[in-house]
Amino acid sequence: MFSITLTIVIVTAIISFTAFNNEKIKDDLLFWPAEIRSGNQWYRFITCGFVHGDLLHLAFNMLSLYSLGLVTEGDLFSSPALFGSNGKIAYLILYLTALIASVIPDYIYHKDNVGYRALGASGAVSAVIFAFIILQPARRLSILFLPIPGGVPAYVYGLVFLGISIYLSRKGNDNIGHRAHISGAVYGILFTIVAARIFAGFDVLRNFVENVF
Repeated sequence: MFSITLTIVIVTAIISFTAFNNEKIKDDLLFWPAEIRSGNQWYRFITCGFVHGDLLHLAFNMLSLYSLGLVTEGDLFSSPALFGSNGKIAYLILYLTALIASVIPDYIYHKDNVGYRALGASGAVSAVIFAFIILQPARRLSILFLPIPGGVPAYVYGLVFLGISIYLSRKGNDNIGHRAHISGAVYGILFTIVAARIFAGFDVLRNFVENVF
């Protein structure tokens, strides 16, 4: 069966590998608030998610997307309780709109900063991860740096992820878009709650509470 997740991973990998050896392609696609504002290059809100800084950056994002995206796309979004046959469309809309929504805070904050540039699919990947978490909070996930047998509940994983992202965002001494991690996570939760209620009549928050407590 056709997989949107796998398609995104393949397309992102091809574009990213091409951009590794071509700075012009990277510069033309990455997120550059000053250029967006001065040149009306609004396409960068989406294209920035298809280029990455290096192989490790690409691998981390795509492995994270692949591991939880397949489940979110197939078992969750496409389930009869949620979007059914429209699940893949809803999943694709989540991913693409999350690319935009996750970098809006950075655009507002850096729109006059000519030197600020960013790239990567981290915001959209975070949205997919947290869509999974809000729907399956009790599922156990592994945290790489915590050798806990069987992993931890997904909602605990989410809290740890957000805590680290907030801390590193405030610290601000690296080139990783931690703010996009946070805004993407929040967007993924809100999108899932609202879309499930409007289009499927499914109460995501009630399901979350029942699974956690």
